[in-house]
Amino acid sequence: MSPTEEDAMFHRRLRFYILLTVGLVVVGTSLGMVGCPIYNVWSAQKFGEAELAQAEQNRQIQIAQSKAKAEAATYEAQAEVNRANGVAAANKIIGESLKNNEAYLRYLWITGLDRSKDTVVYVPTETNLPILEANRFKSPVAEPSK
Repeated sequence: MSPTEEDAMFHRRLRFYILLTVGLVVVGTSLGMVGCPIYNVWSAQKFGEAELAQAEQNRQIQIAQSKAKAEAATYEAQAEVNRANGVAAANKIIGESLKNNEAYLRYLWITGLDRSKDTVVYVPTETNLPILEANRFKSPVAEPSK
């Protein structure tokens, strides 16, 4: 092969590679220009799906919290009913034990008076009106000097 044939073959290969490179750049740019809007639409769709999934998850969390609050309220109400039943039973037992037991009630009243030394107790009279001692704790008023 002569040097001119080698040069011609080299130039043909060089032109082929240049055309191939230019062609790939043109095709890549064209695909990029077409692909960008399509990618943007796809990206927006995926973003919307992610937002929807997050909203659904938040809704499920709120529902679970509301169910937990409702269940807790039910248990608290049942506990309150149980406490009230216990108090009612205790009051019934105490009431039954105090029936026809005037001496014990009088004893409790007397010991209560002993524990409350500085307390004023008003005992009703025959007409169920207490005798008031309005002036009992009045301090003596000093007479104005002339």
